[in-house]
Amino acid sequence: MNVTIYDVAREANVSMATVSRVVNGNPNVKPATRKKVMEVIDRLGYRPNAVARGLASKKTTTVGVIIPDISSTFFAELARGIEDIATMYKYNIILSNSDQNIEKELHLLNTMLGKQVDGIVFMGGNITSEHVEEFEKSPVPIVLSGSIEETGKIPSVNINYEQASFDATKSFIEKGHKDVAIVVGPLREPINKEKKLAGYKRALEEAEMSYREELVVEGDYTYDSGIEALEKLIEANPRPTAIFAGSDEMALGIVHGAEDKGFNIPKDFEVISSDNTRLALMVRPQLTSVVQPLYDIGAVAMRLLTKLMNKESVDEQIVVLPHRIEERSSTK
Repeated sequence: MNVTIYDVAREANVSMATVSRVVNGNPNVKPATRKKVMEVIDRLGYRPNAVARGLASKKTTTVGVIIPDISSTFFAELARGIEDIATMYKYNIILSNSDQNIEKELHLLNTMLGKQVDGIVFMGGNITSEHVEEFEKSPVPIVLSGSIEETGKIPSVNINYEQASFDATKSFIEKGHKDVAIVVGPLREPINKEKKLAGYKRALEEAEMSYREELVVEGDYTYDSGIEALEKLIEANPRPTAIFAGSDEMALGIVHGAEDKGFNIPKDFEVISSDNTRLALMVRPQLTSVVQPLYDIGAVAMRLLTKLMNKESVDEQIVVLPHRIEERSSTK
């Protein structure tokens, strides 16, 4: 049978309120009484019922995290930052995989709320008006991590993706490249169409270079789509000499696809990737990459959520962290 707070109180010859104060760290308990209660808790193996405590306090110290793909290195690094800060502030995590399916995302959101979580960190590529409507109805705070929402209604933590894409493209142009390609993630996602592709176009316009449709290839962030993108790009005339990839996995596919066809990286194609996950260091040549502080994006999102959950003052709900380009061997 489960040991209850009543059992502890009876064995320690104290009130249930005293046991509750001991369990919750209330300082208004005599040291001798605290010691006696703790000895009984240890002897009986009492474990406080988190659900019951949540019903009493209106808090469960649990946070829901909705993530598109748990197997992705990109999202794993974000999740690690979230989890570390959650642990620091004594919150438990419920982690769910959404597969970037809108119906599943909204279902998971309502499931989390049904479990009485105190807040939610949400990651998704395409934040629609339907998402925003559900977020705004939520009884608990929601923070977006590595995901953009154009109206600015929902708190979020990101980098400036448009500027990062501009910087990568401009770095190629400054090296003298006349034909620069971009392999971007799904264009249905605003982060790709309205940010990364827009930054690429702005760099071309600033350099007075023409925009060529055949040098823009849509992928799906995966290694295989990087290989397929390379096969399309080598058919372009003239062929690109520099490629900016929207994810590390796609960049790996581009590098391996090029080498399989007898090309040399960076002699024939210079490549810059977009995330700087561990994958950027696990390929040869190592990838020059836009450094997204993925761990920090997750950590700051969770810290922002703790402030909102505890009704602390927040200076800025839309947080933009700095990025930079780390030069490695995939560029000259």
